[in-house]
Amino acid sequence: MGSDHRAQTRIERTVRIQRIACLVVPLFPLAARLRSEPELRDEAVAVLDGTGDRARVVAATRSARKAGVRPGMSLPQARALLPDLIARGRDPECERAARNALLEVAEAFSPRVQDGAEEGEDGTAYLDVAGLERHFPAETLDASEHEAGRAMAATSEAMGLPTWVGIAGSKLAARVAAGEGASPTVIPAADEAAFLAPLPLDRLCPEIGVAATLKRWGIRSVGELARLPAAQVTSRLGEAGRALQAIARGYDPHPLTPRNRPLTFREGMDLEWPLVALEPFLFVARTAIERLCRRLEARGLACSRLEISLSLEPDGHDERSLELPAPTTDAKVLLTLTRLDLEARAPGAPVAGFAFTAHPNEPRGAQLSLLGPEALAPDRLATTIARLFALLGPDRVGSPRPVDTHRPEEFELAPYEPPPPPAVRREPRRDRPRGLLTVRALRPPMELEVIVAGDQVAEPPTAYGSAEEQLPAPAVDRWRLLSVRPAPGASGPRLDGRIRVASGPWRLEEGWWSDDPADRDYWDVELDGGGLYRIYRDRRTGSWYADGVYD
Repeated sequence: MGSDHRAQTRIERTVRIQRIACLVVPLFPLAARLRSEPELRDEAVAVLDGTGDRARVVAATRSARKAGVRPGMSLPQARALLPDLIARGRDPECERAARNALLEVAEAFSPRVQDGAEEGEDGTAYLDVAGLERHFPAETLDASEHEAGRAMAATSEAMGLPTWVGIAGSKLAARVAAGEGASPTVIPAADEAAFLAPLPLDRLCPEIGVAATLKRWGIRSVGELARLPAAQVTSRLGEAGRALQAIARGYDPHPLTPRNRPLTFREGMDLEWPLVALEPFLFVARTAIERLCRRLEARGLACSRLEISLSLEPDGHDERSLELPAPTTDAKVLLTLTRLDLEARAPGAPVAGFAFTAHPNEPRGAQLSLLGPEALAPDRLATTIARLFALLGPDRVGSPRPVDTHRPEEFELAPYEPPPPPAVRREPRRDRPRGLLTVRALRPPMELEVIVAGDQVAEPPTAYGSAEEQLPAPAVDRWRLLSVRPAPGASGPRLDGRIRVASGPWRLEEGWWSDDPADRDYWDVELDGGGLYRIYRDRRTGSWYADGVYD
């Protein structure tokens, strides 16, 4: 008996070519608004479309509906029934973000997803679930699809969108099944005709005008229309009647058309009142950033660049972009970066609306250490660099890079981007020389007093271009350096004592290509008390400087 059942299930799965799931967010304008303002979920709230006297209620919460608030009412009519009613206008930014979040929930279960808004069904998503039973194993295909439908509803609920789920063999049947409300509703392929037959024609396709004509003929259900002769319906009602009967027989007029996945994630809302102070704005922006991070985490992505769009009173706009050293999904980090950027450059006008756009990237891996120090956290690094930007300015923060010049002190600042850990472990090189020293440069160089002895000690030569520059240079290669100490008022390391060993000099000279040419003699010296230093003498002025310390 068990083997026959499994064989029948395998045959059933091969015969079923298409299975479509439909996700429907009931009262979508209200659900989108409550997703952005979750503190209003337990209040009496109505969402209105339009302005002034033309504004009409399009959706209301359960407590408002219990008081008699219905779609189509004006705001004065609704508040006559419920004086404490909270009114909110339709927010295109909130609805756009909620629509994208619903599509991302569908894409977590299937790569083939269609936005129902393309066919005028806002707050609806269709997805191809054929083969999904392999991820939700059960005794029968129907039970597997029930498990998948419950998982879809739970995932959407976690995104702040209560959702009804219907699964059937066509988009039409799935949409009608989702509207039943007992989520999830699964319609087996063999039962679709029986499921659709008793439904009124208004549930089938309310926008087609021939439904009224059919009612006058006494055709009031989908099943009655499906049983009529196709040729007679077409000759009397034309192409519209033929299309309506095809829908009644279970044929979708428009097949599932998968959408292209967006390259960015966006969250925002229009504010009821313009905000001038920074703290109230950050309080509202925090929930939007948290929703953005949850959406990124659900896709296994992180934010590498955050764009901030501000709508200013009365008709202004402010666009800014935050580059992150490493991709992150930490809402606190993104909120802190937003705060620092707004503190550094204020919008200059009250903020009436905002939107955050995240450009995603793969999260950067980090090498964990069992016994070593804690690895550098990219999120904390981004916050620290942003604080330094705010304190010092962007032109004074970065990673030093050498430039193509003769002077060792010359460098340029580049954006600080720590390299990612290597993909594989690299074996240490065997031929690498041992005992190498690194020099810690002193910037600015510390002025010194150096005592030397030699065959000739001349006064500092005159500036370049004078008639006396042809005089013989001092015999610095025969100098003997005796001792060194800091010049009066110099700050830096304690560099004082007799010189035990000195190696040098090495000449550094710049010519006509430089506006401020350098002419120096460098030595490496070791003091009798310990310590190895790099010093140099400026040949133009005769002054001595400590340039670095060998560690």
